[in-house]
Amino acid sequence: MRFGIVTFPGSNCDHDAYHVVKHVTGQDAEFLWHKNTDLSGVDAVILPGGFSYGDYLRCGAIARFSPILEEIRRFAEDGGPVIGICNGFQVLTEAGLLPGALLRNQGLTFICEDAHLQVANGHLPWTGVCPETIVAPIAHHDGCYYADEETLAMLEGEGRVAFRYCDRQGEVTEASNPNGSLHSIAGIVNARGNVLGMMPHPERNAEAELGDATGAWVFRSVVQAFADGEVGR
Repeated sequence: MRFGIVTFPGSNCDHDAYHVVKHVTGQDAEFLWHKNTDLSGVDAVILPGGFSYGDYLRCGAIARFSPILEEIRRFAEDGGPVIGICNGFQVLTEAGLLPGALLRNQGLTFICEDAHLQVANGHLPWTGVCPETIVAPIAHHDGCYYADEETLAMLEGEGRVAFRYCDRQGEVTEASNPNGSLHSIAGIVNARGNVLGMMPHPERNAEAELGDATGAWVFRSVVQAFADGEVGR
């Protein structure tokens, strides 16, 4: 399986994603410059974390106009797997590939800490082999997921919430929600399930030296889904 990792001006987690794909899961990987318009030969796309275009205007608001986004839109519509992590999640919402928005954290401060995540739907291409909970660091100032009540009801009713913030025991509580996200949402998917946006960084906890390595299961899940023919163009 070949992953394409998009690099925007201001991306700073692209090499982390490359390392996990290439050296932890053993898959092929290449960097895709934001001005590229060719995804031929790529089986999955990663929009990494960072501060695309300096987060001017709004996080992800300028990156959504990058030439590569139109090709990613077509790739996703054809069933290609796409993941947006942190700033990548913000780009996906700005581009309309995922509903809702990421607002300023409830505490109005930048948060950098490990987050425990409950796998809310373990039957998605990006969660299929994940354990019931994983640990993935967060590092964001605008990570509070917001959507109107109709959209939230749709996400819940269609099983499109992929991850929720939880405590060490896997329980979703008010205290375990670090940024005020509605319904403790840490990650969602599109209607087809092939596009995932999540604020926490699974690529930063994919090796035992960095923690419990459970973040790697997000990437292993989509590799398995691709092998099983569940995703892909």
